[in-house]
Formats: sequence, structure tokens, C-alpha cells
Amino acid sequence: MYGTSACHLCDEAETLLLQAAQDGLGGDFIKVDISDSEDLFARYGLRIPVLKRRDGAELEWPFGAAELAVFLNGQR
Repeated sequence: MYGTSACHLCDEAETLLLQAAQDGLGGDFIKVDISDSEDLFARYGLRIPVLKRRDGAELEWPFGAAELAVFLNGQR
């Protein structure tokens, strides 16, 4: 998950990810602070939080539990 430490929307997205994991969807995820990289900040700065799957697909905010489930199942 791309975001920053001072992003309340990122906190909401993380809560959704943790709930999805408890529900058996998805699994571990890595939080990447975009403020540590000029390139990542330029790419994601106005879009965070952004989730990125291993296949390269991205889901940017806003999203809810239903959209997240579809994304985690590789359907988007």
C-alpha cells in the first residue's frame, strides 16, 4: 500500500485491508511511505492511498470493502 504516515485515508485503507485479511481475503501487505522517494511522491502524491498487486494492477482511493474484495481476488 502506497501512502504516508500522516494520511488519515491511508489509515482507513489499512483498516479495510486488515478486515479483509481477517475475512480470509488477501494476506500480508507492505506499507510504502511515498515521502521517502521523490519518484513515488511524484507518481502517487495526489492519489494515495493506492494498493498495488503483484501483477501490477492498482486500486486507488476511494474504495470500500466490496471493491477491495474484488481487487484482492484479482478481478480488477
